[in-house]
Amino acid sequence: MRRPSQLNARSTSGRSLYERIGRTVGVRRLVRRFFDLMDTLPEAAPCRAVFPADLEDSRQKFFEFMNGWLGGPKLYLKRRGAPKLRRRHFLVNIGSAQRDAWLLCFRRAAEETIPDRAALDMLMPQVESIAYYLQNRD
Repeated sequence: MRRPSQLNARSTSGRSLYERIGRTVGVRRLVRRFFDLMDTLPEAAPCRAVFPADLEDSRQKFFEFMNGWLGGPKLYLKRRGAPKLRRRHFLVNIGSAQRDAWLLCFRRAAEETIPDRAALDMLMPQVESIAYYLQNRD
C-alpha cells in the first residue's frame, strides 16, 4: 500500500469528492472554517501553537493542497511542487495532542460545511489516515 501522502481522496460514486463537496467554493468554505475553528477553539491550542501567528499563508497552502487531493485542480503541485507531506511536516512537532486537535477542527469544519453525508463519511477516514501518518512525536 502507498503512503497516505501519495493518495488522492477517493469517492465511490464516480464523482470526485471535490465535486461532491462543492468544488472550489466548497473547498474554500471548508478550509476557512477549519482555520477559524483552529484559531478560536480552546481545545485546538496544541495544534494552533505549531502554526505561525498569521494564518493566511497556511490557509492558502491548505486550500491549494485540498483542491488537488480531493480531485480538483492541482493548484499546490503547480505552484509549489509535489506536496511531500511527511517531509514538509517533519520539522514541526506533531504529537498525539497536535494530531487530535487538528482532527477535531477538521471534523467539525467538515461536518459544518459538507452537506453530503456520504461524502463526509468517505472523506474522514482518509483524512484521519493522513493525520496519523504525519504524527512524528509521541
